[in-house]
Amino acid sequence: MLAMLRLWHRRYFSDPQAVILTFLLLIGTLVLLFFGRMLAPLLTAIIIAYLLEGPIAWMEDKGVRRIVGVSFVLLLFVVLALVGSFAIFPLLWAQIADLFKELPHYIARGQQVLLALPERYPAISEDQVREIVNTVRTQVGTLGQRMLAISLASVANLITLLVYLVLVPFLVFFLLKDKKIILEWVSLRLPRERSAAQYLWHDLDVQMGNYVRGKFWEILIVGVVTYLCFALLGVDYALLLATLTGLSVLIPYVGAVVVTIPVALIGYFQWGMGSELFWLLVIYGVIQGLDGNVLNPLLFAKVVNLHPVAIIAAILVFGGLWGFWGIFFAIPLATLVNAVIICWPRTPDPV
Repeated sequence: MLAMLRLWHRRYFSDPQAVILTFLLLIGTLVLLFFGRMLAPLLTAIIIAYLLEGPIAWMEDKGVRRIVGVSFVLLLFVVLALVGSFAIFPLLWAQIADLFKELPHYIARGQQVLLALPERYPAISEDQVREIVNTVRTQVGTLGQRMLAISLASVANLITLLVYLVLVPFLVFFLLKDKKIILEWVSLRLPRERSAAQYLWHDLDVQMGNYVRGKFWEILIVGVVTYLCFALLGVDYALLLATLTGLSVLIPYVGAVVVTIPVALIGYFQWGMGSELFWLLVIYGVIQGLDGNVLNPLLFAKVVNLHPVAIIAAILVFGGLWGFWGIFFAIPLATLVNAVIICWPRTPDPV
């Protein structure tokens, strides 16, 4: 056993490149684990910088100075973000408030449907139904308490949001303007023999940029198309459901299935078991099918080359470690792990 461990260590860790790569990966993981919350504004700025780097690079290729391109693109992004926020967020908040007002009515109707199940299906006992009803009531009460806690903490959240709104644009501007200077500063403080780490960084940098820009367009396209379809059908809370559908693309495979539940419930409470509910589910299924089979491969053909099991495992692991950001970056992080495994320096076994 000891000989096998020595052979394994000699094969994978005798190369100095492997030691350097291990050290850098360990430092990066520890920084995210222990300082992730503190660095949240910086991480947000990095994501936006990746999003805006594409049009800035395109303008540079056309002969525009980088400082001019950065200023123009960032200003346009801030203006569009503010216009979108003031146009969409009030409507979205109003729909959320209306939904909570109607929630007791929906729960009462749901209880009636559940209590009628034992008459239609004798295999289902009344005790089982009442247990389900009590569980739903308990969860709804817990949800109300959580909403109250959120409202009480709204002042602190508002202050944090204001800090973000001021701090993040400045960070984005300097990250984009001084990109080369920052990378050179980091490079000078790394060991000279770092070809494996440099290869991984280049691969991750390209894939992260493609992933962030691709996810942005996927969320926007899926959300807009869903809203237009639901609005034409006259679905209640069309904007809220479209927002959930757009955000569901952050969690491949699982997100679409989870969002199906509120879409089906809202349709059922609005129309009952009629043709409208059928067409709602058909259209929702078509949108998800086109996203998974046409839009997603088109946007991420050069990014995602992982098995579905690996993607779901990455979502569970990184989501458990870093919450929302872990879910958002699960695919590029899984791709990074795969790249590390493929390019890890190895010493040949002695003959």
